[in-house]
Amino acid sequence: MIAVRNLTMRLSAGGHSVTILDDVTVEVPEKQMVAITGPSGSGKSTLLGLIAGLDKPTAGSIRLDGVEITALPENQMARYRRQKIGYIFQSFHLIPTLTALENVAVPLELNGDDHARAGAAELLAEVGLHDRQFHYPVQLSGGEQQRVAVARAFACRPPILLADEPTGNLDSAAGRQVIDLILSLHRDHGSTLVLVTHDPALATYAERIITLRDGRIASDVPATAGPRGAASGPRSPGEQP
Repeated sequence: MIAVRNLTMRLSAGGHSVTILDDVTVEVPEKQMVAITGPSGSGKSTLLGLIAGLDKPTAGSIRLDGVEITALPENQMARYRRQKIGYIFQSFHLIPTLTALENVAVPLELNGDDHARAGAAELLAEVGLHDRQFHYPVQLSGGEQQRVAVARAFACRPPILLADEPTGNLDSAAGRQVIDLILSLHRDHGSTLVLVTHDPALATYAERIITLRDGRIASDVPATAGPRGAASGPRSPGEQP
C-alpha cells in the first residue's frame, strides 16, 4: 500500500543544507497500523507530510497503492489526496467559519457527492457528535474538535489514513476517546493507518513501531505491548507503562 524508497529531504537554512530525512526506505502493507516514533527533530512529521504529498522530497520515491506520487503535478496530487488519503493534524485545522457539519462535508463536496451533508451528518453521529453538528469550532472542546477532524479525514472512506500526533493537544481522557475512535474506524473501514507520536504508550496501539533518529530509521519492530499484546488491557495515551 505504501512504499517509500531511499527518501531524502534536505532544506536550506542560513546558507547551509540541513538533512531532515536521510535515505529512508520503508513499506507498509495494506490495512496495517504503523506507529512512527522518535525524538523531536527526528523527521517524523516530515516523513508523514511527504507520504501525504504535502511536499516534494529532495530525492527518492513514494508509491501509494501503486501510484508514484512524487511525479504527480500538484493539481493531480490534490485530487489523488482527496480520494486516497485522510490526514489528521495535531492542531485540528478545522475551518473556523464553518460548522462541524460543514467541515466534514467539505471533502465530500469537493469529490462531487450530491449527498455530502447527509453523509457528514452520519459521520458526526458515528463519532458521537450528532448533537454538535451545527456548532462552530470555537464552540467545541479540543476533544470534540479532534473528533470532527477524524470524521472529516474518514469522510471519503480513504484507504490510507495518516495521523500526526492526534492526541498531542488533548488531555488524557479526551486523547483516549480520540485514539479509540481512530482505531475503531481503522478496523471498521479497513484503512492503512500510519500514526506519528512521541508517546511510547500510544505507539503500542500499533502492530509495528518504526523509530526515527536523526532522519534515519533506527529500528522497525513489531509492537509487543499495549492493547494488541498485553493481557492487562489498553492504557490511556500518556499513561505510564
